[in-house]
Amino acid sequence: MAANDSRVTIHMVASLDGFIARKDGGVEWLETADEFADGDTLEPGFVEAFLKTIDCYVMGSRTYETALNFEAKGFGWVYGDKPTYVLTSRQLPRTRDTVEFYSGNLAQFVNGHLRPRFRSVWIVGGGTVSGECLRLGLADEVCYSILPILIGNGIRFFESLNRDIALHLAEVKAYKSGMVELRYEVRAPRGDESGRIHANKTGAS
Repeated sequence: MAANDSRVTIHMVASLDGFIARKDGGVEWLETADEFADGDTLEPGFVEAFLKTIDCYVMGSRTYETALNFEAKGFGWVYGDKPTYVLTSRQLPRTRDTVEFYSGNLAQFVNGHLRPRFRSVWIVGGGTVSGECLRLGLADEVCYSILPILIGNGIRFFESLNRDIALHLAEVKAYKSGMVELRYEVRAPRGDESGRIHANKTGAS
């Protein structure tokens, strides 16, 4: 970990069968909810306080486009006023000053640019970016929020893993909505790969 004790977290909301979106990018199933009487309640005050602990967000271009879609439909910009970095080699609309685009060496970007500046870095999409962060040994923990639904096929939570990644289960929470949140600490050693994300990967969600 960097000298400033920064922490890189991969967070994703996915179906029980491990998909973060349908093949066509559809995420309407994210509205799925159940009822689990013994679960915790996500109080708005708690969520607001927790979001304040996150210093910046990192995502792929398709995740960014999904966020813009949600905003256009009136759901707002979910990342607030926090710095948001989009990994892409495509030309995309920049709708706010907090958004920056990056294409290049992912390891250098995370270790050389993000860790020295931010204490809490959240990788929020998508499967290729998350997989590359784990493959290169850049992530400290994985937060996996599982919704009570199976969608059968789609874009996987993790892609591009070419080795086992050892994890330590640090926390489990169940919520009244039926969502289960798993938090794992990454035990695998840091990789020594080049860290170069190719153009067809930086644009993935």
